[in-house]
Amino acid sequence: MKTIAFHNLGCKVNSYELDVMQQIMQERGYQVVPFDKKADIYVINTCTVTNIADRKSRQMLHRAKQKNPDAVVVAVGCYVQTDLEGVKKDPAIDLAIGNNRKKDVVQILEQYLKERENAKLTAGEKAGEADAPDDQAIPADKTLGGTSVIDINHTYEYEEMTLKTTAEHTRAYIKIQDGCNQFCSYCAIPIARGRVRSRKPEDVLREIRGIVEAGYKEIVLTGIHVGSYGIDFSDEEAGDSQTKEQQCASPEKPRDYRGRSKLIDLVERIHNEIPGLERIRLSSVEPRIVTRESAKRLAALKKVCPHFHLSLQSGCDATLKRMNRHYTAQEYLQSVEYLREAYAPQRPAITTDVIVGFPGETEEEFQATKAFLEKVGFYEMHVFKYSKRKGTRAAVMPEQVPDQVKAQRSDELLELEREQSIAFRRQKLGTSTEVLFEEEKEIGGKTYLLGHTTDYVLVALERKPEANAPYGPNDVAQLTLTDFLTEEILLGHETDLF
Repeated sequence: MKTIAFHNLGCKVNSYELDVMQQIMQERGYQVVPFDKKADIYVINTCTVTNIADRKSRQMLHRAKQKNPDAVVVAVGCYVQTDLEGVKKDPAIDLAIGNNRKKDVVQILEQYLKERENAKLTAGEKAGEADAPDDQAIPADKTLGGTSVIDINHTYEYEEMTLKTTAEHTRAYIKIQDGCNQFCSYCAIPIARGRVRSRKPEDVLREIRGIVEAGYKEIVLTGIHVGSYGIDFSDEEAGDSQTKEQQCASPEKPRDYRGRSKLIDLVERIHNEIPGLERIRLSSVEPRIVTRESAKRLAALKKVCPHFHLSLQSGCDATLKRMNRHYTAQEYLQSVEYLREAYAPQRPAITTDVIVGFPGETEEEFQATKAFLEKVGFYEMHVFKYSKRKGTRAAVMPEQVPDQVKAQRSDELLELEREQSIAFRRQKLGTSTEVLFEEEKEIGGKTYLLGHTTDYVLVALERKPEANAPYGPNDVAQLTLTDFLTEEILLGHETDLF
């Protein structure tokens, strides 16, 4: 039995796909071992969202080869898709598998192993030996004749994969779409992932039913651009006359997201048709699909967590235009206000992404962004320093911002993020809320159960040695939030004790 080790880099979509690949290999009879152990095969699911992600991908591939020089090292995913020539030249990589071929990992790997063995025997015959050393016999073509890495830009079918279980025991990520048609000027993801491809609702529902039957209480709908879910469905379903090919060929004319959202249609079906599911989260929401009507539709679904990630990137209209983001700061703010209006008097958690140091970002533009962030008041912000990506328009824009300026601006926004995050948690003190426990952990010499509220605030409940333990991971409790245990964790007590 061959041993195989997996390592994931990047987003939750990558995590989902790696879980499925691991599941497929286990079902085939391979023995999965930790990545830090010696294995016969290493599979690294790569990321290319930034230059740092590229570098980390290469580092993990080289680390795998160092652990076992005789192992088959398999590079999978986005880095493969965007730098295939670099992958082919890298001596640490034996086999490359692109996006939309991950479901075929068994067949591709076993074909490669067969060709490798045949090459070894052939080289041995030429040398008058039974076989030849591995380094003389490995096929030079890492893509099996170009079949393991396909042209993602001309793929219009969703790569169907089904997850049965995950490493997490309370929350499961469910992939509902792939690809992106937005073509933000800084982003290489459309190159790595191709155009929008949505999963059929019945396939999504079937997978979630299986996950709930396996004991999971919370699911997170995820994808590369979740807000685009359904725009590639048939003309009748999508409500317009464009074919998939026409939609994918028109990145500069993005679809009007202010119509009825197929994403929210799907959420309503999940909410109404799957008994036993307690929580539904959205990994992200396209700001342009949030109207007063759609916000009310979401708020009416009690299983939907009041926690929404609306990617912003900049609070300055001039910067947003250079980024090709298709909305203004005021339009973004309107979407936030629709959500807050729909959930009032509760204040939903709004999180976002921000890029600092985008080409041409002046000090005035940065200050406009900072002022906008202060005005919105987020729960959490993910702050990124602009990273030049080959093949994107921003990579060749003039007025590239120096690294030291990016670092200073990043630090400034991270401090603002810290202040806003603490303020959001503070306003929850004294309230009673539902917590889904996920793990047990020791903090400051005491043992706590840790879990999240519906708006994704981390809460701890102390496990006292003299008391019975009525709760464990995957249990739900109603807790009153009383204090900060740490800057990022609130302390909870059972509500009926207060």
